[in-house]
Amino acid sequence: MSDHSKITRAARTKCLIAALAIVPLSGCGIAAVDYGPVRHAEYVADPRCTAQPGAVVEGDALPLFFATSRLPDCRTGDISLLRHRGDTIRYGRFTVPSETEVRGKKKLRTPMAFQNSADWWTALQAETDRRQGRVLLYVHGYRETFETTSKDAAQIARMTGFDGPVIEYSWPSQGEVLSYAVDETNMYHDVRNFRDFLKTLAERPWVKEIVVVSHSLGARLVIPAIAYVDRTSSNADSSNISNVILASPDIDRETFERDIEEEVLAPRRVANNRRITVYVSHADKALAASRALHGYPRLGSPYCFNPFEAADLKAKGLPVRCYPVSVPGLTVIDTTDVSRTTTGHSNFLRSAVACRDFVDVVADKRARPERIATHLAHVFRLLPDPAESKPDDEAICNRVPVAAAP
Repeated sequence: MSDHSKITRAARTKCLIAALAIVPLSGCGIAAVDYGPVRHAEYVADPRCTAQPGAVVEGDALPLFFATSRLPDCRTGDISLLRHRGDTIRYGRFTVPSETEVRGKKKLRTPMAFQNSADWWTALQAETDRRQGRVLLYVHGYRETFETTSKDAAQIARMTGFDGPVIEYSWPSQGEVLSYAVDETNMYHDVRNFRDFLKTLAERPWVKEIVVVSHSLGARLVIPAIAYVDRTSSNADSSNISNVILASPDIDRETFERDIEEEVLAPRRVANNRRITVYVSHADKALAASRALHGYPRLGSPYCFNPFEAADLKAKGLPVRCYPVSVPGLTVIDTTDVSRTTTGHSNFLRSAVACRDFVDVVADKRARPERIATHLAHVFRLLPDPAESKPDDEAICNRVPVAAAP
């Protein structure tokens, strides 16, 4: 074996060890799914799991909306949504989760109630009609439970002050570190459920604008679903799906580039006000792990797969960061320099600078003075504000502490 081959193998081994050290942050997909000791039919046998038409749901107490393909557990007083696949899409209302003591341990619990499908759509219409015809739809990513995604959805509603109903779409993510592959499997299994739901929402004549926010793995549900609605909707232009925000998207960058030009950001869509904003970070360790697992760069990480492109950027004195190609309607926001938490995977909810930008994007503001132009017209960087050396991320992102239940 040549010295060069030995060096190459050593380098690869070193990289693999480093990748595996990161993988636990994003999950290495080695956890199996346990069916559990209870027949799944028993979880939903109670009538509360099948909402009856006309059942009263207190909208003031449960102001947020959800649709879910998770299996519910209706055996006890408090209904919960499990990590297993459900037998149907269920609809309901919820509010901010709170910490509740369950068998001596504090756990997040989301106050919620199921609602009959027809009643749910009627309630959604009433709330939409009271506002501007705008709806915000949040689709979560990997390693989430119903409680954690409800907490994030409530934060988005609170932080943005969105002037319309906020809907959380919850698919059966396992909420566990080592279940990345299981989450991928369930996400792909849920493609049909989500695309049908999005199509139904987009075809409602009273929905004038849909703001779609996805995080992480959720992008792999959102982008194909929008393309499907574009192809099949009775609303020929699907123009009400107008503002699409992908936060830390765990989707193959080249696949995204190829597919959006064909459908999602086709010229006639962009002419009808369709746009996509992507939040990326080179400090995103979860997406670095995903890249190690999948072999190719993720859209949410500006990693340079092409060494020649990286060398050219370095020779020009530019940051060695590579982004999706420019397409009309696409804006990329690089949050590397304002990244927060150990993984840097949720800056749009954790970093004051990124939160402020996200709030403006939801409000359809397409420029901010805090954005720093780059050598690419569609890419902007967010930098720390020199006048605010230690911004109060908690307050600015409106992530109020979880209150204990009375």
